[in-house]
Amino acid sequence: MSSLEELFCSIDDFCQRFEPQWRKTLLAQGGQSRQRTRSLALSEIMTILVAFHHQCYRNFKAYYLKHVHPYWKNAFPGLVSYSRFVEFIPSALVPLCVYLKHCFGQCTGISFIDSTAIKVCHNRRISRHRVFAKLAARGKTSVDWFLGFKLHLVVNEQGELLNVTLTPGNTDDRKPVPDLLKDLFGKVFADRGYVSQALVQKLFEDYGIEFVARPKRRMKNHLMRLSDKLLARKRAIIETVIDQLKNISQIEHSRHRSPVNFTVNLLCGLIAYCHQPKKPSLKFDFALPQSA
Repeated sequence: MSSLEELFCSIDDFCQRFEPQWRKTLLAQGGQSRQRTRSLALSEIMTILVAFHHQCYRNFKAYYLKHVHPYWKNAFPGLVSYSRFVEFIPSALVPLCVYLKHCFGQCTGISFIDSTAIKVCHNRRISRHRVFAKLAARGKTSVDWFLGFKLHLVVNEQGELLNVTLTPGNTDDRKPVPDLLKDLFGKVFADRGYVSQALVQKLFEDYGIEFVARPKRRMKNHLMRLSDKLLARKRAIIETVIDQLKNISQIEHSRHRSPVNFTVNLLCGLIAYCHQPKKPSLKFDFALPQSA
């Protein structure tokens, strides 16, 4: 993981540019008429939130009380109580959204796309769940049904995030693909859930993207370049990224008590992954054709 100092410097440099413009926009639109001073700067709040996903704690309260307060008091001299800090969390939502875009990698012409379920409660508690009653939806994975959302990701061969989006759990994996890929180029590889001739044609005509989805078992075989076939076998890289997001960055748990805190936790987990110095990557042992 990157050091706390490096993480804070990156976030603070972003906030120095973003916060003045954001405040002007809020004032111009009438969204903010009064600005109260706080003992913690926005960059400090964001750093503490993101750093949680670099630690071994599973509970944010335990992390704040047992790690931040005892060990980081000198780094953050304006630390407040846990309940007061929780009140600051919603104010970081918009800056975290913009900062995540700032952390995305560069498209190299080889990308991989996939989605994963983000459960918001255990299946036994679905009938009693209220926090995401109007937002989450029942969806189905290859293993079981769930209540929650789908996180759609695009990564390059270096394991860097290129784009993400969140949809209700019952959304077809193919629906958000055009918006996810509109700023990319080259070839994108997907699994069987993305098979659609109409989608392949649309992406090629609108964006010039070659979309390669692994054919389903009962489909007829079709000719494919050897390089594409070898790259399609490397699609496990995005599954490794998802595994790290869930088990290291902890983007999924069932303890959320508000949609805002859920979104902040998800954004901070993605940002923490972007700051991870060693990411899953591919080492090609074959020559790829050069794009024109």
